[in-house]
Amino acid sequence: MKALFTVLFLFTIQFFSAQEEAYANGVFGYEENKAQKIFTNWTRVRQEPKVDAQILDSLQTNQQILILQKDEAILKLGERRSNWYKISYQKGEQIAEGYIWGGNLCVGYRNKNGYDFLFGLSKTENKKDKRSGENLKQNIASIKALEGSTLIDEVFFNTGQGEELSYGTFTVESNHKLQNVELTLKAMVSGEACGIASYDQYVLFKDKKLMVLPQLMNVGDADVYYHSESFIFPNDKGGSPNTIIFKMEEMEKDDHDKKKKKHSSKTYLWDGNAYKLK
Repeated sequence: MKALFTVLFLFTIQFFSAQEEAYANGVFGYEENKAQKIFTNWTRVRQEPKVDAQILDSLQTNQQILILQKDEAILKLGERRSNWYKISYQKGEQIAEGYIWGGNLCVGYRNKNGYDFLFGLSKTENKKDKRSGENLKQNIASIKALEGSTLIDEVFFNTGQGEELSYGTFTVESNHKLQNVELTLKAMVSGEACGIASYDQYVLFKDKKLMVLPQLMNVGDADVYYHSESFIFPNDKGGSPNTIIFKMEEMEKDDHDKKKKKHSSKTYLWDGNAYKLK
């Protein structure tokens, strides 16, 4: 009987492990017949959709490619899970084809004022979680700024675990009337379920340099609990010149179904080159 339970236990572990491997992070879902860009330098192009397949080529960051077809095969590296994709791209005067892992593609990319800005997932590292205090595997994202084919700057930031990678956006905003700031970039990733956090990362671009602002985190569980963080910039309603105001609001229902709210704020002063807490 003990042997039977052992076999059943091992079977259960294998079953759930297989289930865990069966889905890809939503941020790596790319549409067929759509242009995309390479995020990870020296991305390998393979003859088949698997890691031990013959290497046909390697592509550099910012190379434009065309998604031809999504393959059902999924590869997990750290907390990143993605399908393989069949792609085509320009190579000299010819069109080449092959397979690449979707985790090496941009989650989002933008071009503004002659610069290319790329947002993607770089790696997974063990980091201490601010909420639980535990060491957890955290996805590390980055934003790259390129002028032509030259990387001029790159910044890194956390984006949580795999469950937080259901959806992602990347936008170029105005300078928010911050002195000497040319552009404000905003990267966001989020989960789909209640209790799964979303992360907003603002990055300032000035003098060909990227500057990361404190990360914002939002999470909620239906109408029972929420934690919300936001910035007010100088051009927003309620904003002030040369300031970035951080706002936090929390709500939690007690045992009597009564809502208890908390509010807090702090002000960062911007001097045209850097910010500091007031």
